[in-house]
Amino acid sequence: MKEKEEFALILDYLPYGYPLEGKMVPIAQAIGEKNFTLLQLIPRRGITLQLKEKVYIGDGKRDKIYYILGRLPREKLTETAKMQMQEYIEEIIKKREKHFVEFFNIAEAINTRLHQLELFQGFGKKHMKEILEARKKSAFKSFEDIKTRIPSLPDPANAVKKRIIQELTNIERHNLFVR
Repeated sequence: MKEKEEFALILDYLPYGYPLEGKMVPIAQAIGEKNFTLLQLIPRRGITLQLKEKVYIGDGKRDKIYYILGRLPREKLTETAKMQMQEYIEEIIKKREKHFVEFFNIAEAINTRLHQLELFQGFGKKHMKEILEARKKSAFKSFEDIKTRIPSLPDPANAVKKRIIQELTNIERHNLFVR
């Protein structure tokens, strides 16, 4: 079980709520810092939120967020939120590179026909076998290390980014990074 989100990053702020819904309640679309949870947040009265602003959403006293309305349905994601989400995910992948590289070191088979590594766009059985062979010799240390040791592989950092976005915007049978 993954831990609860403590902080979220504002992807979009709608001061008059969703158009066509009739309710004039300010709402923010946000993404959780740890688990990439998409959330709808209601700000405190008189508070205006900025794009890319980091807000506290943990169990303690929240200074800017009145309450968490709930998870953000994929179909309600605004275009602004989608663009911000891509930039944010790129930043997170750079910040937590070791975490994502470690995934390449420990990824395992889902069943007898499918491996976790094959879920990345552009990775097939051939790439999966090359990764498994290379990591037997020694663990990967960085995305650059992966690229150098397996030259035929598409950019691993970009593959991780695409996979996270895919998991956030589509319903996937197997999720690697998003709860």
